[in-house]
Amino acid sequence: MDKKITVGVVGSGAMGSGIAQVAATAGHQTVVYDTNENALEKAKSNLSSVLAKLTEKGKLNLDESKNIFRLVKFTNNISEFSPCGLVIEAIVENLEVKQKAFTDLEKIVSGDCVLASNTSSLSITSIASACAKPERVIGIHFFNPAPLMPLVEIIPGISTKQGLAEEIKQLIAGWKKVPVIAKDTPGFIVNRVARPFYGESIRIYEEGIADLPAGQAGFATIDSVMREAGFKMGPFELMDLIGNDINYTVTETVWKQFFCDPKYKPSLTQKRLVEAKQFGKKSGKGYYNYENGSLVLPVSDSPLQETVKEKILMRVLAMLINEASDALYYGVATKEDIDLAMTKGVNYPKGLLKWADEIGIEKVLSALEKLYSTYQEDRYRPSVLLKKMVQEGKKGFFA
Repeated sequence: MDKKITVGVVGSGAMGSGIAQVAATAGHQTVVYDTNENALEKAKSNLSSVLAKLTEKGKLNLDESKNIFRLVKFTNNISEFSPCGLVIEAIVENLEVKQKAFTDLEKIVSGDCVLASNTSSLSITSIASACAKPERVIGIHFFNPAPLMPLVEIIPGISTKQGLAEEIKQLIAGWKKVPVIAKDTPGFIVNRVARPFYGESIRIYEEGIADLPAGQAGFATIDSVMREAGFKMGPFELMDLIGNDINYTVTETVWKQFFCDPKYKPSLTQKRLVEAKQFGKKSGKGYYNYENGSLVLPVSDSPLQETVKEKILMRVLAMLINEASDALYYGVATKEDIDLAMTKGVNYPKGLLKWADEIGIEKVLSALEKLYSTYQEDRYRPSVLLKKMVQEGKKGFFA
């Protein structure tokens, strides 16, 4: 693939604009298309402001900043995509809407133009099925904000031509990103493997395990435990930041796409928050209250017992490791890419499979078997790979 191809972006929202900034920074002529004129003007103004701030901070010089801005064209005319060698769609997470966008694009672009979706939870194969040439369709999933987050998941669909994923991986690496290749399964790597970080934490909260005598709600203590373990943010802080509406929708989508597998079952606690429009930081209230957009963490004079802290951490970690092990077992990605995705995509302090090796895979399996025995729920079933490794006397995933 020509490294100086013209890149198109469908959608001028935060994600589309961010992807355009990344492409232009890498030296590509970039076309941003949107039907909404106001959205286009806002995106153009935002890009100018972002580049000005980067120049002020010394991360770009003035000429570099001007050149990046000059390379980006904002338009409401879809025919402007005609010279593009790659078009990335970054619009609403709705299969029918995306399929129509792709069929419209095929009428404009050349026969060898690659069409990509930035979807975080929809099937690339399903999106491609609407196209006359599904072999040129692929997933290129950036994380928000695209200019700052290093990880990009590359997802070939069933019909994607052989070798295209590797070509895109090389291109994205040239954009100074960290690309990983993932199988076209629900949630790909990050949004699949990360589900227990939220789901199991909510279960612990619902059971009252982390409640303190002083009346502090369990979600604050769970967040504290996870931060102490090295996570940048606790699960409830992070859900509030992402938006409980968005987090719940992704959870529900992954659950449905896995034929309602209990491992991914959404939480009524979060559903009720969404119904109450308590989305988190953006609405002023979620698990926490926000004053002037800032999180106010409750402070308790009653510290959590160390044994309870360990119980909380091990339970969440064991479920995360179990999901990472399952992803490896079912060929979603390599063990290296799974660990890389979780450290670069959601800032986990360690790769989960390497973390399992440090803890000891026997100890992880024992924790899962205890949970399964206690609850008799299929959500706690241990990974086949984890059980097999312990039975065969293997010391770890990287040992």
